[in-house]
Amino acid sequence: MKKFINEFKTFISKGNVMDMAVGLIIGSAFTSIVSSFVSDIINPFLGLFGGVNFDQLSVKLIGDTTLYYGKFITNVINFLIVALVLFCIIKTFNKAAEKIHKKEEAAPTTKKCQFCFSEINIKATRCPHCTSELTK
Repeated sequence: MKKFINEFKTFISKGNVMDMAVGLIIGSAFTSIVSSFVSDIINPFLGLFGGVNFDQLSVKLIGDTTLYYGKFITNVINFLIVALVLFCIIKTFNKAAEKIHKKEEAAPTTKKCQFCFSEINIKATRCPHCTSELTK
């Protein structure tokens, strides 16, 4: 039992588990922000143009059973809007990160011999393949 507890402690203390926990917490907070953006800003704006509320759409089945398919349609539309908003946000963040962290091209370490066209070290003064003297 002690070995099991020690293994569990090792598993919990690994960096990946902590990173995943932080990611889940930030993800849930971010979800509430995006959901609020969609429900409080985007949906009322769309209501100005469409004016359609799908929540009330339903079909009465046998007895007291009612199928509220309008709520399902509303949830699908909200999902698509949330996905679009997330796509735009992530695309914007990626563009900004790309501008901030421009990758510098690595300096070349090889060059081509002007006589035999073999690839050689950039510091070479003679080609190891054709033994020609290289100009600088």
